[in-house]
Amino acid sequence: MAHIRNAREDEVDILAEIGFRSWEKAMMSIGEMTDMRSGARTAFQNFTRSSWLTITVIEQGGNVAGWAAREKLDELISDFWIDPSFKGQGLGRALLVEIEAEIVHQGFEVARVETHARNTEAIGFFEKQGYSINWLSTSYSPKIDRDVQSVGLSKRLVLEAPDTYGPSF
Repeated sequence: MAHIRNAREDEVDILAEIGFRSWEKAMMSIGEMTDMRSGARTAFQNFTRSSWLTITVIEQGGNVAGWAAREKLDELISDFWIDPSFKGQGLGRALLVEIEAEIVHQGFEVARVETHARNTEAIGFFEKQGYSINWLSTSYSPKIDRDVQSVGLSKRLVLEAPDTYGPSF
């Protein structure tokens, strides 16, 4: 059974490794990752060490299976990583439901996420959960010395009340 909880400082290295393995799998569609691996691993280590308080963890069978972060504690899910060895078990969906509940609890009505435009697995996952693509952008990435396309997805979490007068039937 899956268990969702806040991250602990003593597991930042495990979280970094899960993030890196998941990133590596997602980036295979781009190719030429040799030059990016070292920088990516360092970026995950730096992020998990400095931002572990913003990370929510999902465990399966007592093992950390994935994590999500809201770096600025706003409506943007800045990181969402499920260890490739745990994919297909419904853990991503369970983690996303928890993160969305946190977003609503903190007063936001919409959740947002961004990913690489070629990350079809992530895009498909979020679309299955009710997210819609609402922008596409291209920007230069000095780490890989090329333009990279990104997409932004969002989902309304709080339904808008109809503008009516009187009781509704």
